[in-house]
Amino acid sequence: MFERAIQKKTVVSAIREGKIIAEYPDDQPYPSYLILFFEKNRPVHVLVGVDEETRICFVITVYNPSLSIWMEDF
Repeated sequence: MFERAIQKKTVVSAIREGKIIAEYPDDQPYPSYLILFFEKNRPVHVLVGVDEETRICFVITVYNPSLSIWMEDF
């Protein structure tokens, strides 16, 4: 997220308000979720692992999805 100039407040907002668009229940050590969030019409993907017992989210990666890889709805 730092290399991509995505601010911490954006990541926090994404986790709180974004839409889960993919689930990876078999990821280790925790299940992970791909979240889509729009900040000023700019799409952001946040991948988090979630410790289900403590409800703590671990940010794995944050990036702006590219239309060359993702469909128009990201």
